[in-house]
This record gives sequence, C-alpha cells and structure tokens, in this order.
Amino acid sequence: MTKFLLSVHVLVAILAVGPIAVAASMFPRYAQQLAAPSEDPGGKAAAVAEMLHRICRGYAVFGTAVPVFGFATAAQLGVLTDAWLVVSIALTALAAAVLAMVILPQQRRVLAAAGEDAGVATQAPPVSRLHMVTGVFNLIWAVVVVLMIVRPGSTTGA
Repeated sequence: MTKFLLSVHVLVAILAVGPIAVAASMFPRYAQQLAAPSEDPGGKAAAVAEMLHRICRGYAVFGTAVPVFGFATAAQLGVLTDAWLVVSIALTALAAAVLAMVILPQQRRVLAAAGEDAGVATQAPPVSRLHMVTGVFNLIWAVVVVLMIVRPGSTTGA
C-alpha cells in the first residue's frame, strides 16, 4: 500500500505542480505584452494570459491531492514527526499560500486591467512583482523536492 500511495503522491505532484510552475512562470511575459500593445501586434497576449491563468487556477485545485496522498504516505511510513517532513509540510503550505493569495489574485488583476475599456485610465499592477513571486514559488517547490529526495535521517542509505 505504501508504494501505491507514494507513487500516486509523486505522480500527482508532477502532474499538478509542474503545469502550475510552468504556466505561472510564463504568465508575466504575456502580462507585459498586455501592458504594451505594440509588443503584441497579433493581439494574442490576452488569450494566452487568460489560458495560463486558467491552467494555474485549475491545477491548483487538482494539486490539493498532493498533500492528501503525501500525508497518507507519511502515515504509512511512520515519518509524520520527522523534521524533514515537517519542514516540507510547512513549505508546501507556504507555496499554496503564495499561489492562492499572491499569484492568482495578481494574475486576475492584470487580466482585469487589460480587459477594461481603453477609455478608462486604469493602471495594471506591476508585472515585476509577479515575476519575483513566481520565482519564489518555484524555489519553494525545488526545496521541497530536494527534502523529499534527500530525507535527512533516511534509512535508505541514499
């Protein structure tokens, strides 16, 4: 049962977190094009940015299965109180909070500002902050992956 739970946990992590990381990282490029229409002569930036936002939002919901299967796997392995796992859980919660409270709302604000009437003087939020926060989000996940592989105190000998 442990191997099954671990397999599902890793598979869901790859299939959920990977697309979020890629889509969130690509979004600022298209957001910059929305702010400067001359950089988007075909007008495709809005459609691409909207699609990337939907990917982030949809996979975030799917991604809730990652900690569910992670907790089940940890319980089966008897490592729920190990320091590496507690740190991983805290970092996962932090990454989820960054996504839910910063990245997704910032993406929504950029899309809303781009979709408003051209006659209304609305300033889109700065994209540089979104670049930075997305980088931090991806870095958090990289640390979680390293912790999951290295597992300080692991008995695997790896």
